[in-house]
Amino acid sequence: MNPKTSAASTARAAQGSDAFRVLARVGYIVLGILHVLIGAIAISITTGGGGGDADQGGAMQQIQKSSAGVVLLWIIVVGLFALAIWQIAEAVTERDPDTKKKWGYRIKFIGTAFAYLAIAGTALTYALGGQSQSSQSSQSLSAQLLAVPAGVALLVLLGLIVVAIGIAFIVRGITKAFKKNLNLPTGATRSGIVTFGVAGYIAKGIAVAVAGVLFVVAALTHNPEAAGGLDSALRTLAGLPFGTVILWTVGAGLILYGLFCFARARYARM
Repeated sequence: MNPKTSAASTARAAQGSDAFRVLARVGYIVLGILHVLIGAIAISITTGGGGGDADQGGAMQQIQKSSAGVVLLWIIVVGLFALAIWQIAEAVTERDPDTKKKWGYRIKFIGTAFAYLAIAGTALTYALGGQSQSSQSSQSLSAQLLAVPAGVALLVLLGLIVVAIGIAFIVRGITKAFKKNLNLPTGATRSGIVTFGVAGYIAKGIAVAVAGVLFVVAALTHNPEAAGGLDSALRTLAGLPFGTVILWTVGAGLILYGLFCFARARYARM
């Protein structure tokens, strides 16, 4: 049997499984929970609260401390793993007749799958009793890249890629491109979901883009400690003029993105 045909058949079989679709939808729910927590922590920073790191690790830590923390963390691991596999299946079964678009979609699906797997890995670390901080991981990666030949160029390239991802989120929000992947209801519910999506995508895009800028700054200053993950990006926003207002707005936007993920779990085309 042709390996490509076999892979496509396996992917279609997975997509045709009701149980697998349910798990993938659970993945969207847990994404929503994480973004609501991250947004809440970001807002707490504006009020001087000690909510922890405003990133996936900080959200996982909050969940870990709850009474059913370990169970919830394992649900996050399973849900995000299923969602990642679903994205890979989408990449394998992509049939757009335009070759450039087809491969563009495949790259997007695979990239999204790796992002989900990375978050699932963080959840697994916390489920097993460990901890993980995105800022430390980013700084470690930056230091490793700066230590190799052409490391500055590589770190700048990484930063620009992250910035591009952030801009893509912003554009997706502004153009409402996310609607094509949803079976939206009519009336006020539809308007509410679209509004949450627009605000959420823009807020997340801003946060991701700033994280990319920090990688570029780390490269140009040869200072790996200047790099950071989502938490560092959000705290950088807080240091800008009117930073409190900006961070509060972005934090609220991340909460809206979380609510959008809840709706996505219900209305995503699968």
